[in-house]
Amino acid sequence: MAADRTAEGAVATATAAATGAAAPRRRPLQPHGRATPYLLAAPALLLYGAFLLFPLARAVQYSLYDFDGLTVGTFVGLDNYVAVVADEGLRQAFGHALVLVLFFSVIPVVVGLALAALLTRAPVRGLPAFRTVVFLPQVIAMVVVAVAWRRIYAPDGPLNTALRAVGLDGLARTWLGDFGTALPAVGLIGTWVSTGLATVLLMAGMARVPRELYEASSLDGAGPVRQLVAITLPSVRPEMAVALVLTTITALKTFDLVYVTTGGGPGTSTTVPSYEVYRRAFELGQVGSAAAVGVVLTVLVLLVTVVVTRVVDPSRRDER
Repeated sequence: MAADRTAEGAVATATAAATGAAAPRRRPLQPHGRATPYLLAAPALLLYGAFLLFPLARAVQYSLYDFDGLTVGTFVGLDNYVAVVADEGLRQAFGHALVLVLFFSVIPVVVGLALAALLTRAPVRGLPAFRTVVFLPQVIAMVVVAVAWRRIYAPDGPLNTALRAVGLDGLARTWLGDFGTALPAVGLIGTWVSTGLATVLLMAGMARVPRELYEASSLDGAGPVRQLVAITLPSVRPEMAVALVLTTITALKTFDLVYVTTGGGPGTSTTVPSYEVYRRAFELGQVGSAAAVGVVLTVLVLLVTVVVTRVVDPSRRDER
């Protein structure tokens, strides 16, 4: 039918052109109704509601109960949240998560900024290959990364072997079993993983900065540092915001890395909120308490995301 209508329209147009008459005006497509956009979005909304909103609502519901996951729970109101705030171990876990933000987010963005500035401005051969190597940790499963680094940090692993080989025997230790080095050792793994993402994002942002700006600033006597502060940093603020948000979320919800490398130990020196959710829900049978920790962690992630976005890229606030 559509083909017939198209042919009829073509014939009418050709006839009008041949006879000199005005071509019939084609009627614009009419919407089928106001419900059409909602019908088109309905499948995606159903999936979103079923796999995100419904579990989130159930988690909030469970957090209001003293519930072990098997028997009927008892409504306790906000007692689980009060216990979360009063528990010193949980406060330490949230503190550990904030320390991991430094390693997963701040350090990778600073290192990525330096690498991106160097690779963008300097003529580097094999740049695509280098970019692939830097980004490679992002595509490796975190469990694989954790197993590999656990071997590197082992007492007889490559790191301690290298230290002994250069005469630094005093620095060799059980990195993941030492109270003082376990958390930084886990954090450095996150730094290695996140640096590639930050570098690639910042390189993409720097690539759209006009070369004329750097050439004009050079004529005015600006050096590389001045150009970085006055031109590059303001230009890549959106990319910095994206990198900080993504890596911060990764740091706050880290579970698999801690579970495989240290299991929260030694003691509780590497325990983080996401690991505490797993431990309380599946080891201690405290589903209600675990749900409360998960809800608090979700709220913390949202708050940090909003703050980072507004501080690093204030233009988004102005756009609203």
